[in-house]
Amino acid sequence: MAEKKQAFVTGFPIKHSRSPLIHNYWLQRYGLSGSYKAIENSPENFQNFAKTLAEQGLSGGNVTIPHKETAFALCEKRDAAAEAIGAVNTLWIDAENKLNGGNTDAYGFAANLDAQLPDWDKDGKTALVLGAGGASRAVLYALLNRGFEKIIVVNRTVERAQALVDHFGSKIKAAGWDQAQSYVSSADVIVNTTSLGMSDHGEAEAFPLDFSEAKAGAVATDIVYIPLETPFLHQARQAGLHCVDGLGMLLHQAVPGFVHWFGVRPEVTDELRQLILDDILKS
Repeated sequence: MAEKKQAFVTGFPIKHSRSPLIHNYWLQRYGLSGSYKAIENSPENFQNFAKTLAEQGLSGGNVTIPHKETAFALCEKRDAAAEAIGAVNTLWIDAENKLNGGNTDAYGFAANLDAQLPDWDKDGKTALVLGAGGASRAVLYALLNRGFEKIIVVNRTVERAQALVDHFGSKIKAAGWDQAQSYVSSADVIVNTTSLGMSDHGEAEAFPLDFSEAKAGAVATDIVYIPLETPFLHQARQAGLHCVDGLGMLLHQAVPGFVHWFGVRPEVTDELRQLILDDILKS
């Protein structure tokens, strides 16, 4: 009888994670003997947890806030994306019993766009990225991998954007939010990694950018998926841009981990997307 593989997602807190829904859907779809569960670990507990995965009978799992940087430091081997982004969101034990770490956020970002707009990266190679937080690093890595020649990172604190220029190189340009509007007309892809347009209570407010100047065929995508249509996407859609929501990024970033733990490459189906949407509506 085949060994029952066990995987997990860990964070602090973790009860709101939708990763168990995604992976258990795939386990059932492909008739695999395995399990995937949420395990809460405080920052004090995480290091010991990660170092003893094999002893706990775990094949690996996902890592989320606030453990991604700690996971990066603990791994004996890391993939190129994790090295570039500086964070690990996927762990697995290799044949040599070593702890491996990867970052699948960049993969998920690009795969979501590939699925929704297959030619999103074929024509222009200029991108405007709004926000310079941790999430923007995965976006920049993905865009550079797809051959983008010029990427403007806009942030209220220009120093944070400049740090990304220093890290990723000369194809990145840093700008303050007061300059954002001036780059809209030249951007082929506009990516929002901020919570701008959402009030403290989660209510929609106007997004502080005018998309009427965007070029024909421009793409707008948000990495946020609650709400599915953010103020950023709503205004971009009204202006005629091709829009892609952030839910697909969540679904696609889960694929590489499933391959590592369970040995099957799963498909991101419409049924899976609807399963997660239904869960969001219930919460």
